Amino acid sequence: MKEKKIVCLGGGNSIPKAILRPLLKYPVNITSIASMVDNGGSTGQLREDFGVLPPGDIRRHILALSNAEQWKKDLWDFRFGHEIFDGGHRGHNFANVFFAGLEKNMRDYEKVLELVHEFMQVQGKALPATIKQTQIFAELENGEIIKGESEIDVPKKHDPRLKIKKVYLSPEVEAYKPSLEAISAADLIIIGPGDLYSSTIPCFLSKGMKDAFIKTKAKKVLVCNAMTKFGETNDFSVLDFTNEIEKYINSKLDFVIYNSEIPSEERVNKYKKDESALLDIVQVNNSLDQKKFIGKDLLARNGPIVYESKKLIELIMSLTLICDN
Repeated sequence: MKEKKIVCLGGGNSIPKAILRPLLKYPVNITSIASMVDNGGSTGQLREDFGVLPPGDIRRHILALSNAEQWKKDLWDFRFGHEIFDGGHRGHNFANVFFAGLEKNMRDYEKVLELVHEFMQVQGKALPATIKQTQIFAELENGEIIKGESEIDVPKKHDPRLKIKKVYLSPEVEAYKPSLEAISAADLIIIGPGDLYSSTIPCFLSKGMKDAFIKTKAKKVLVCNAMTKFGETNDFSVLDFTNEIEKYINSKLDFVIYNSEIPSEERVNKYKKDESALLDIVQVNNSLDQKKFIGKDLLARNGPIVYESKKLIELIMSLTLICDN
């Protein structure tokens, strides 16, 4: 059987833990595409000080796909000092500094990617959505414009009860060509889970991305978030997530995976105390098309309201069989 080519898109912490690392156990060809708009904490400070591309999201993808020795993985995640940046983040992460130092000295981001992949013994590829400097902006329902991933992610200067009408990049930038080529050649594309407007959708905003999604023959799968987030997805349902993703990729999803098991109110409330930005379980709409929408018990048995990677990956791998039809 031909090795399946799987492309995963998103940023933040969810995809590396829930999708990328578990996929390494399967005989598939993995390419991950990371958002490149992070501007908070260590990443934001390095962008401001040195004018480098944001390393925050792609370094998480690289770690997830790494087969390097444990000391390298530990070093990759090491954080220096106690300097406090905007948002309360402490110290520079080693991987962020490593990326920034290579980029400033080599002035060739593609060569930087090669060296980082070699150093961390990456299985597959971790690619950026773009290698051009840009920022994400959001227009709210009242017409207000807010700037930056960190402000969308954790609202400090705007009313988070206002819905996001649309997001866009400024300046407009071209998508990274190898990322477009990976989408074109894919058998299966996995989108999410992750913060919708600050992490997932930024992957689709570079010029060329929409065309790539329209033209690809790959099956497109959304892994819908388990919980809504204050300021981004207030009161969102499975269908709301689906409609927003389809709007930004300008094409239809083939499948939407969502959690159908409702955890206890006590467990949800306990998790919300630890993660104050999270609001509630994503609502499941009535009469969803069962051929497209796949609802399963996907949560970990106890503790945080997160997907159990084994359940999720087994379901995703079952969809790879459909790629042959």
